[in-house]
Amino acid sequence: MDVDDEIREIIDTFELLGDWDQRYQYLVELGERLPPMPARDKLEPNRVKECMSIVHTAAHPDPARPGRLRYTGDCDTTIIKGVVALLIQLFSGKTTEEIEAIDVDALFAGLHLAEHLSPNRHVGVYAIVKKMKGQAQALVA
Repeated sequence: MDVDDEIREIIDTFELLGDWDQRYQYLVELGERLPPMPARDKLEPNRVKECMSIVHTAAHPDPARPGRLRYTGDCDTTIIKGVVALLIQLFSGKTTEEIEAIDVDALFAGLHLAEHLSPNRHVGVYAIVKKMKGQAQALVA
């Protein structure tokens, strides 16, 4: 399955949920299911400073799949933790080139996030994406 298909699948799942309250609850559940981030990854360089929430993400080479990355992450607010979980799901298992090419605008537009997040949170969500893409680039550098 290519990245565009993955994005379409995520959007389709959200569309099945109907109204924003159900989608919000689903995001919260995704965040609750996010595996705990190892303490070694919760370092200041992995913090997304532009976020109102306390968000950390970290990229690591996937030992089982050379050339591909795995992400960990955490957040102190439920809704953004759900967004972090979605992004980790989408970015993990990809090459740096694939990560760079991910069209998060299509994802966020399909989820209607801009309509339901405050402008500050919206900026923070894009900062998370920028951090994750930068971490991928740093691993190849």
